[in-house]
Amino acid sequence: MTNPEAQQQAQQSVSEAEPQAESQDGSEEARSAEEAQATERLERAVRAAEQALIEFEIAVETFRVEVENFSRLHHQRLGPMYSRLDELDALIAEAVAQRTGDPEDLRRAREARGLVQPMPGVEELFHGWIDSDGLSPEAAAMLTEKPVQPPPRVRPSEEARRIYRELARKAHPDLAEEEAERERRGAFIVRVNAAYAAGDVETLRTLADEWAAGPPPPERRASRSEELYARLEWLAERKEMLAAVAAELESSAIGAMIKMAPEDPDGLLDEIAEQLLAQVSEKEARLAELAR
Repeated sequence: MTNPEAQQQAQQSVSEAEPQAESQDGSEEARSAEEAQATERLERAVRAAEQALIEFEIAVETFRVEVENFSRLHHQRLGPMYSRLDELDALIAEAVAQRTGDPEDLRRAREARGLVQPMPGVEELFHGWIDSDGLSPEAAAMLTEKPVQPPPRVRPSEEARRIYRELARKAHPDLAEEEAERERRGAFIVRVNAAYAAGDVETLRTLADEWAAGPPPPERRASRSEELYARLEWLAERKEMLAAVAAELESSAIGAMIKMAPEDPDGLLDEIAEQLLAQVSEKEARLAELAR
């Protein structure tokens, strides 16, 4: 092949390759543009979800504060009235029982008084000798005339001591040069110390195998799209949690009261107070009749 022919063929090859390269470049640019648009849409969705969550969280927290304040005011203002009603119920039941002597009336009087003066707890009744789980070890020992057994002391086995020493020598934080590695070793040694203190040979063996396997591989850095999708999932989970909190608040007794008068909860307290005062007057009049 002569030089002119070779040059002509080379120029033709270059001319054919240039459109292909331009086509590939154009496809890559188009893909990049589509990815950028998709990422931008995701970012807008995340910002909208974040703003919606903030507003929802503000609403839930506002209602929670209202429930808490209403509960406190309810207790402070109405608590004494409820206590007075309980006391009057007990006095009336006792007066009736004293008049009739009927066993059923006596039982009702004891129950009514029990509401005013709750029974002390088991621990208070038995001064620590018995609790909700039964007799204390000291009390059981006195009743059975057996000596009190001291709590068992952990005495690590030879194997436990061997594994512990090996791990302490290999994984000691002072052997690390970088701060991240020092922190990893420190956290690992904490687990080793806990297992050794408990004399747990199996856990020490597992820790030895874990150390021998080496540190976990570094996590792959997520792409921007993956980060945005993860953020959206977290926002959705957070909203579900807040929705559960809101539902619990609304279903509570205090929450139900606030929903009865959302515009004037203080007025609702005044209304309940008037009703309780009327009940107190009625019961005091009943007690006065029984005392004649």
